Amino acid sequence: MAWTHMKTIEVNFDGLVGLTHHYAGLSDGNLASKSHAGEISNPREAALQGLEKMRLLMNLGVPQGVFPPHERPAIRILKNLGFTGNDAKILQDAYSIAPGIFKSIYSASGMWTANAATVASSQDSGDGKVHFTPANLNAFFHRAIEVKTTTQYLKKIFSDNRHFVIHDPLFAHPDFSDEGAANHNRFCLNNGAKGAHVFVYGKNKNDLHSVLTQKNPARQTLAASEAIARLHQLDPKKILFLKQNALVIDEGIFHNDVISVGNENVFLYHELAFEDPKLVTDFLTGAFPNEFYLIPIGNEQLTVPEAIKSYLFNSQMVTLPDGGMAIIAPLQCQAGRPYDILQHLVAGDYPMKSVHFVACHQSMDNGGGPACLRLRVVLTEAELKACHQAVILDNSLYHRLVTWVKKHYRDRLIIKDLLDPALLDENHKALDELTGILDLGSLYSFQQI
Repeated sequence: MAWTHMKTIEVNFDGLVGLTHHYAGLSDGNLASKSHAGEISNPREAALQGLEKMRLLMNLGVPQGVFPPHERPAIRILKNLGFTGNDAKILQDAYSIAPGIFKSIYSASGMWTANAATVASSQDSGDGKVHFTPANLNAFFHRAIEVKTTTQYLKKIFSDNRHFVIHDPLFAHPDFSDEGAANHNRFCLNNGAKGAHVFVYGKNKNDLHSVLTQKNPARQTLAASEAIARLHQLDPKKILFLKQNALVIDEGIFHNDVISVGNENVFLYHELAFEDPKLVTDFLTGAFPNEFYLIPIGNEQLTVPEAIKSYLFNSQMVTLPDGGMAIIAPLQCQAGRPYDILQHLVAGDYPMKSVHFVACHQSMDNGGGPACLRLRVVLTEAELKACHQAVILDNSLYHRLVTWVKKHYRDRLIIKDLLDPALLDENHKALDELTGILDLGSLYSFQQI
């Protein structure tokens, strides 16, 4: 399918699931992550499921890019923390002395590229360029170690400074904790038009009146969202900073994209998602008086626990070449009340006219659904051409990546397996081959020795 009616489109850049995908329960507040800790994972199946979702988007006519996995285990982190010796000794010592650190430096969480960065399109930025701010992911160690590599990826893929600006991550302090695009929504009448921005945050240290979380950490700060809006040169009149409901964070809504999803002039959200939902209603109806679809889902239609279990709101909502929209939902939404809601949406007077269900349970069991796996980047035709083309998915690249996964990935992994000396060698061989497939050069530290 080809885009015929517009020159500006949204490209989804998905993270390719890494070879060490395992269930360690590292993410407090993420119920799926914690509940599946210690179970057997299947990295091969996880990667193939991710690729199949990418192919679906490509076949629907939505441009799709690929981010490579991060280098794991992150031995450089262990060396920085004082572990010494050869690689085998470093890993064995970490496993024995600091098992939490050991599991973290094998984490494949870089696959969830919704947390990789926050993006501003050239239509909205003051200088007419696409802006990226890599998320510092300051809330958790296993995610904070991704930041240096993510920044490197962005600079490699979006290297043309005539079109792109890659900012440094925000200062790594709790006051500026930033979780990326999972807490940011851009709304517009079409992707080529100027947009309005809703930044959702969980905590503001200067607010003495809001309800605070009691069980689970609120990750995104207001100060971080405000800083990103300034860096991206967004129009202050087109920005809403919206506080997430602390009560739903405590129930397990760790990112805004687990309780709401938007695309162009549509916003689907749970009625309990925000501390003051009237703010978003007033902002969006004011920005788009006649052509906006606000779709709140009531708690009697779907409870917050049901939303978490099904990941309904972590579906992708995408614009198709004909201008209509489709929903990409996890298989967990193919029954019960989530299914009823989706059928009501596509049968109703809304832009969404189809639902496609995808298998991504390997990712879901670790706490990330379809929308967690992608970073949305709105690009003009010239900007898309200026990207590193070898990571843009076509049928040839899809089949090469499937062959690569089947050749290198294990189909079973538990935490004890991470100590296997062969796994490190398997990772290096696979990633070395992948950089050739994606024409990324000596991307990884082991290639630069």
